[in-house]
Amino acid sequence: MLTLIPTAIPDVAILEPQVFGDSRGFFFESFNEREFMELTGAKNLHFVQDNHSRSAKNVLRGLHYQIRQPQGKLVRVIAGEVFDVAVDVRKGSPTFGKWVGAILSAENRRQMWIPPGFAHGFVVTSDAAEFLYKTTDYWAPGDERCIAWNDPAIGIEWPIDRAPVLSDKDRNGKPLADAEVFA
Repeated sequence: MLTLIPTAIPDVAILEPQVFGDSRGFFFESFNEREFMELTGAKNLHFVQDNHSRSAKNVLRGLHYQIRQPQGKLVRVIAGEVFDVAVDVRKGSPTFGKWVGAILSAENRRQMWIPPGFAHGFVVTSDAAEFLYKTTDYWAPGDERCIAWNDPAIGIEWPIDRAPVLSDKDRNGKPLADAEVFA
């Protein structure tokens, strides 16, 4: 059983599972397609790929999206904690250029649904974190785009107190004003 927690951008949602625990440990249903579709209003979506990454503290990944093969992402953390962010890059949207963020952790077991048309990123706030996500389309490296994590026009309030650890791709992300976005 999932509970939907709305965000400031109606298309992005936090999903919180009902966890059953006792002296042996815990159990929860991490994905149920019927319930996911009912709660999010997502229609005719199916997930085609699962990805798993591990990152050290202060690693920031993002803001990534695919322009011709857009991916919806259902993201969660199974070890550690991250601050997860979605940015609306749909030019005609009333929330274009706006962002929402949430703490996802192994402890809170929350997931974030980020539909196609959004850039996604996260920063690790614990010593390390393992991050799992389902995607609605396959990875297409030539189709991937990256917006600058620190673009002042977006103004993400990352919970970090020093420069993050970045890949070359993320270090060279474009400002939203210069990025290829969805019409």
